[in-house]
Amino acid sequence: MTKFDSILIIGCGNMGGAMLDGWLASGIAPQNFTVVDPKREELPEGVRLLRELPEGETFDAILLGVKPQMLGDVVEDVEKLAGPDVAMLSILAGVQLETLAKRFPRAQNVRVMPNLAVALGKAPVALAAEGLSDEDMEAIKRFMEPLGTPEWIDESDFDLVTALAGSGPGFVYRFIDALAKGATAQGLPAEQAERLAVAMVEGASALAANSPHNAGELARRVASPGGVTQAGLDVLDEGEAINRLMEKTLATARDRSVAMAEEARAKD
Repeated sequence: MTKFDSILIIGCGNMGGAMLDGWLASGIAPQNFTVVDPKREELPEGVRLLRELPEGETFDAILLGVKPQMLGDVVEDVEKLAGPDVAMLSILAGVQLETLAKRFPRAQNVRVMPNLAVALGKAPVALAAEGLSDEDMEAIKRFMEPLGTPEWIDESDFDLVTALAGSGPGFVYRFIDALAKGATAQGLPAEQAERLAVAMVEGASALAANSPHNAGELARRVASPGGVTQAGLDVLDEGEAINRLMEKTLATARDRSVAMAEEARAKD
């Protein structure tokens, strides 16, 4: 597996569509993609849209983007396309490599955990697989690089990384919303508060991504002793409130990911 010239996307909803947008924005030709989706009405120009799985065709990669509970409905027909040189890329939450191996025993199965920022090429992309050669792992990583920052991880960490990198944007959006609402409660017009909060987080994230310092050090550097920022940080840091909140948030999201994996195994 050294090339990805033909990619079949099965189920092109929010995440599958965002990944397609990210790949196309990077310059990959739309003719390289075939989408199978019974409901999708429009796709970027040049991308082939089918209502049913094709027969007698071969693909370098198959992206599984259906809902996890629908895997059993498509597995028989998909398995016919999943030969030994095919990368089976699954974004199905909770569906583990063990389940994928049973369903697609000939394919090179890879779990993929992106988030919607793949459309902008700005997402962390967690990857997990077993038994792949270093060459194949490098080829898959290169294929994912237009979407953001791909990293190979051990599958035992997948549920926690799902909570952090997959669900994380939802937590950040909630924080932005809370910032805006806090400013509105103090008298700032709601729309203006929202704009300023979004712009502030965008800039702060860009700075963190390009700084040699970690986020904790950046927080220390932006705060002067006895100053405005430090006064606000003192509230967040009191009793380690924000750390405790994030620990509980991630643990709860991770546990739900574990439960979904158990539910998927029970149906296997």
